[in-house]
Parts: sequence; structure tokens; C-alpha cells
Amino acid sequence: MPFVLSVSPDFTPKHIAGWYVFNTWLQRQTELAFHVELYNSFIKQREAIAADEIDLIYANPYDAAMLVREKGFVALAAPLNKADEAVIVCNNNYPIDAIENLQTDLSIVTTDDPDVHLMGMMMLEPADLNADNTNIQEKDSYVLVAKQLLQQKADIGFFLKEAYYDLSALIRDELRVLIASEIFVIRHILLAGPKLQQHHQQLESLLVNMQDNPKGADVLKTMGLRGWETQTQEDTEFMIDLMDTL
Repeated sequence: MPFVLSVSPDFTPKHIAGWYVFNTWLQRQTELAFHVELYNSFIKQREAIAADEIDLIYANPYDAAMLVREKGFVALAAPLNKADEAVIVCNNNYPIDAIENLQTDLSIVTTDDPDVHLMGMMMLEPADLNADNTNIQEKDSYVLVAKQLLQQKADIGFFLKEAYYDLSALIRDELRVLIASEIFVIRHILLAGPKLQQHHQQLESLLVNMQDNPKGADVLKTMGLRGWETQTQEDTEFMIDLMDTL
């Protein structure tokens, strides 16, 4: 049976093909069999994690806690110079221009991306807004979040910063960013499960040296990454503790 590689559902659609290319590259480099399994929601992916059906995962910061502390996953690497940040966006015609001026009963559109939703709600704190005095609607994708804002069916929307700037210029011309997070240390990480324990060192070495290999560098471009860097256990625990605090 091949090992299963999965990717957090919040990755940008234009890089889907890149993960399949990465999978092919990884198999050739390690001579191990991997199969890519993608899920269209965090709930479905967490069900697979709970059932021990995933061996290697590019995980969002929120789920990293469960994977490390409950499922025995170990961090191999993190994307080079790539932090997870969130932006709060509104329609260009929305009359509010500062977070502090937002009012209760605010209509928020978001996805089921847990770390982005968490950062978005945190950025609303200066306006004394929270889940109890706002109206939150959830959509399946950032494209649908943008659609709600374009149609003025919501006041503000939460986006992963990368996902927002991956929207077409035509869409972004009708929207504007109210505020962006600047946390810097929250990011996706590539985690390996217990079944891959004997291969951890090999995988980590391949990843951190990937950008120095011409073929590896080409694969990284298809994934929208510059490279990988070592993610220590200390760094991982710090990020998990920070997510818990937030």
C-alpha cells in the first residue's frame, strides 16, 4: 500500500497540479510509493486524519496541534519565507474604512479555514466584535466569499492573504482590504506520520535541499513555493502554543 500525501484544503486551486508533480518527484527521489489524496473540506480531511489514513500532510497551523500532539506527527519542513496571514476585505462601496468603526450585527462571510477565521476574528477585537454580536456565514471557497462581497450580501470577508491576491485583478478591483494581519510566525508545515518514521531524516534532507536541485526548483515553482526550510520541534511547539493562546 502506498503512503498517502494530503494537502490542507486551503491551498490555492492554481497550485493543485503542482502537488501532483511534487508527488512524482518525491517518489523518484525516495523510491517510496505515495498517493495524493485531496479533500474539499477540513471536516473530511480531519475524518481521514482521525482514521489514520494520512501519512504525509501539508497542514495548516490550526490542525498541526492535533497532528503533533494526538497523532504523533513530526514536522519535517516549512515553506521558505512564507507565513500565513489573513486579510479582512469589503466591497469598494462599503462605507466603513477602519476596523474600529465597524458595528455590531456585522455580516461576516468566511470559509471553514480555521486559522484564517481565528485571525480574522482576532482583528475585529478593536471594534469589540466577536461571534456573539456578529452574523457569520460560511462558504466553501474564497471565490464564493468574494462573490458574496461583490453582490453586497455580506459586509466583510475573511481571506487567507495568498488566496485573496490569487483572485483575478478584475475581482480585486471591486474590493478593498480593510486590514491585514502581521503575525509572521504562523505558517503551514509539512508533517510526517508514524508510518514514515524511519524515513523522516531522508525526507527532511530532500526537502531542505530541493531548491538547490534544478528539477526540484522547477517543481517548487509549480507549487508556488520558493523552497523549504527546517522546522524544528521547538518552532512547532511555539506555533501550536500561540494558536492555543489566540
